[in-house]
Amino acid sequence: MHTAGSRSISAATSEDGGATISRVIIVGGGTAGWLAACRIAAAARTDVPYPIEVTLVESPEVATIGVGEGTWPTMRGTLERIGIGEAEFLTACDASFKHGSRFIGWATGSVDDAYMHPFTPPLGGDPAAMVAAWQALPGEPTFADAVSAQPRAARLGLAPRQRAMPDYAGALNYGYHVDAAKLAALLMRHATSRLGVRHLRDHVTGVERREDGTIASVDTRMHGHVAGDLFLDCSGHAALLVGDVPFLDRGDVLFNDRALAVQVPVAADSPILAQTDATAHAAGWIWDIGLPTRRGVGCVYSSAHMSDDAAATTLAAYLGDVAMPTPRRLTFRSGHRERFWVGNCLAIGLSAGFLEPLEASAIVTVELSLDALIADWPTRSTMALIATRFNELFRYRWDRIVEFLKLHYLPSRRTEPYWRAHRDPASVPARLADLFQLWANRPPTRADLPMADEIFPAASYQYILYGMNASTPVATPIRDAPPPPLDPIAQRGRTLAASLPPIRAYLDALRAEQPPAVLEQTS
Repeated sequence: MHTAGSRSISAATSEDGGATISRVIIVGGGTAGWLAACRIAAAARTDVPYPIEVTLVESPEVATIGVGEGTWPTMRGTLERIGIGEAEFLTACDASFKHGSRFIGWATGSVDDAYMHPFTPPLGGDPAAMVAAWQALPGEPTFADAVSAQPRAARLGLAPRQRAMPDYAGALNYGYHVDAAKLAALLMRHATSRLGVRHLRDHVTGVERREDGTIASVDTRMHGHVAGDLFLDCSGHAALLVGDVPFLDRGDVLFNDRALAVQVPVAADSPILAQTDATAHAAGWIWDIGLPTRRGVGCVYSSAHMSDDAAATTLAAYLGDVAMPTPRRLTFRSGHRERFWVGNCLAIGLSAGFLEPLEASAIVTVELSLDALIADWPTRSTMALIATRFNELFRYRWDRIVEFLKLHYLPSRRTEPYWRAHRDPASVPARLADLFQLWANRPPTRADLPMADEIFPAASYQYILYGMNASTPVATPIRDAPPPPLDPIAQRGRTLAASLPPIRAYLDALRAEQPPAVLEQTS
């Protein structure tokens, strides 16, 4: 046994005799597996000789790992493509809105040390001119407040949209906070009842391979051989289908390898956090994700710099007077597979890799993997070529995520051994080290991130660098572009503050409108 953009896709036969893929077998459920099932089934055509059939095999004994998730704005497009309405999603998944991430204590650890990485980008135009305009403002506002109205909306706990807007439209760019287990349950119901996905609750006991190494079928305890043309490994850390592919450990760059997670109930009338809070501590950071009925809180740390007992004490101190439930202890390695698509098997989700949950990159890598798969659906004759291109693209993307997460640590002036180790040049990828030196003299620009579909744009790097007061661009002998007017940003913030409802009021009104049958499914 071996260890085991929206468009329509067709399973018809090509003229050159290379049959396209008609039987898709997904091993593993959870967010990754059920997103894959929904995306493929929703994109598949039915008016062809060999319609695509999607089968998901899920162990009845494996629970969803998620402890409260943050998504990127990309989730809005994903949900719309698979046919789930926004009201249904918000109520079924105990979900809320996310304006971005707020970082507390990362630069110095002082009481006023905080900055925002919002989802809405700064004004367009020349980045150096924009930074100069910010620095010329009176009152020393933060960079994010100067160039985006979103931080103000987040501080006020406002929804990014009004109820009358069409689904997934907003006055600001936004993502979600969501109960991961409830999201998986909603996707499962949608896939099986509306999209025709076949669901097998069974254990995978083996993998049958052809002479060329491709997978012919997976063996299951109760359903025997489940044959397919394309296999998606969504089995999480177990990596039942791709476990033989080498794992590239990135712990030399990103040190965190453990987390203690708790769920804390909240009062029914309490404000809901409008962003993911990431609060630094002596050897890591604490996430705080607000949902309508609870907060998901977790202490992320490096076992080389902090003991489990010290992490528990740190988490309890953060929660203060709130009674702390028994934490759930998670261990992980930051890293990813050397290759993600091997033969006719594609790893998606935790089986492909995992990095510390900073900036909520886990779900978006699932979404991007499915976008790439559907945009260039393989035939048997093109599978190897498409797999090679996929592997090249996603190795690039994982490298960029590693670099971007590392950037959050480099400008820190904290003095604890953990933070000093993060600034050790030996732990910094060479490409990032060069860019960091460059950015000491000028802002990040698109020239530094040349791919058309960079996973993080230059604006994201600007928010981190200037949020932590990392550098001040120096004057050059070349004439600068005129600074953009920033007054409209402040006016935009005032307009949004007067017109957008509080998140709690928005979600309470939405839930009150749902039929009893819908609410019963979410309880």
